[in-house]
Amino acid sequence: MEEREQGAEPSGRTADRAGAPAGEAAGPGRANAADGSTGPGPRDGAGGAPADGPAGAGAPLAGFTVGVTAARRAEELGALLHRRGAAVLHAPALRIVPLADDSELLAATEELIDRGADVVVATTAIGFRGWVEAADGWGLGEALLARLRGMELLARGPKVKGAVRAAGLTEEWSPSSESMAEVLDRLLDQGVEGRRIAVQLHGEPLPGFVESLRAGGAEVIGVPVYRWMPPADLGPVDRLLDAAVARGVDALTFTSAPAAASLLRRAEERGMLPALLAALGHDVLVACVGPVTATPLQAHGVDTVQPDRFRLGPLVQLLCQELPGRARSLPVAGHRVQLRGHAVVVDGVLRPVPPAGMSLLRALARRPGWVVSRADLLRALPGTGRDEHAVETAMARLRTALGTPRLIQTVVKRGYRLALDPATDAKYADG
Repeated sequence: MEEREQGAEPSGRTADRAGAPAGEAAGPGRANAADGSTGPGPRDGAGGAPADGPAGAGAPLAGFTVGVTAARRAEELGALLHRRGAAVLHAPALRIVPLADDSELLAATEELIDRGADVVVATTAIGFRGWVEAADGWGLGEALLARLRGMELLARGPKVKGAVRAAGLTEEWSPSSESMAEVLDRLLDQGVEGRRIAVQLHGEPLPGFVESLRAGGAEVIGVPVYRWMPPADLGPVDRLLDAAVARGVDALTFTSAPAAASLLRRAEERGMLPALLAALGHDVLVACVGPVTATPLQAHGVDTVQPDRFRLGPLVQLLCQELPGRARSLPVAGHRVQLRGHAVVVDGVLRPVPPAGMSLLRALARRPGWVVSRADLLRALPGTGRDEHAVETAMARLRTALGTPRLIQTVVKRGYRLALDPATDAKYADG
C-alpha cells in the first residue's frame, strides 16, 4: 500500500504500508533561540556554507548537511532541520500537475456523478479539497456534492474528515489508526462483492488496496486527484545528485515514494546511478518518513532509517540521533575532536572547515596517528591536480579553521599525521 506516499507530499502526511500518516512540525521559517539557530529553511540546489558559527556545536545537527527532496512542506522540514543546526539543500524531486488541468479527474468525476457509487474513500485532505474545487471550476461542484451526500463516505484520518466536513458532507466512518490498511479491512469484512467503490488516488495507483478490492469482487473507480511529474527545473536535482555522489551531503530525506523513485530515475538518466547507490550505501544516510517511502530505495539495495511515527517531527529527531552517532570522535593532542560533515567540533566548539580541509582531515582520520604521505593526501583532495603544494595550502587553511594547529603534525619528508594522544595510540596501531 502506498504510504500515502503519493499522499505524503501533497497532504503533508505520509503513512505506513497502507497509509498511516506522517507530517508534523512547527511553522516554517521561524528562528528558535533555544535551538541555537536562525535564518530560513531550505536553500535550492546544492552547496553553500552552513549558517552555524563556532557557538553552534550544541545543536545536534550543527556541522551536517541534509538534502531535502520534498515538493511540499519543504519549508517546514527545512526549518525544523535548520533550527537544529543543519545546512539544508533543497531539490524538489517532483512536481504536482494542477487538478483543473487533469482530464482523467474530469472523466472520473463525470462518471461518478452519472453512475454513482456505493462507497467513496477519501484519502488526503488536500486531494479532497482540490477535487471539489476542480469540480466547481468545471461547473460540476454542486452535482458532485449532491452525489456524495448519498454515498457511504470513508475518511482516512482527521485532516480528511475536516476537509469532508468543510465541504458540507459527513463521513460515515474514519479509522482510529489513520491507516489505509484499516480502511481496507473494514471494506473486506463488510464484503465488497458487486459494490462500486470510488477511491481517491495519490497520483499513482495504490498497490494492494485497489487490487484487494477488485479481488473481492468490487468495481473500483479511481479518482486521480493529482499527478506526480518530474520537476520543471532539473538543475537543483542534478546539483543534489552531484553533492550526494561527492559526499557533500551527510543525509538525504524522503517523504514520498515518488520522490525517491524520481531521484533514482534521474540518476539513471545521467548515468550516475551506480555512483549514487555507492554513496547511499556507505557514506550518505538515507532517512525516509516511513517504510513505503523507502520501497524504491530498498529495491535498489539501499538501507534506510525510519522513525517509529511517520511524521516530519520524528523524522528530524531521528536525524538528530543518527548523524551525531555516525560522527567519528578522537582524542587528539589533548583535545576531543569530532568530525562532522562540513565542520569539526573541537572541545565542544564547532569549527566550520572548507571542503578541501575536510577531505584531508578524513584521510588522516582513517588511520589516526599514522603518517599519511603528501601524495596520498593529494589524491584525497577534490579534483585531479598533481601539485603537492595544493596539499600544503589546504593543510594551512585546515589548521587555521581548526583553531588548534597542534592537532595535525608535520612529519618531515614523510607527510602529516593526527597527533593522537599517546594513551590511545595502541588502540589504532593496526590502522
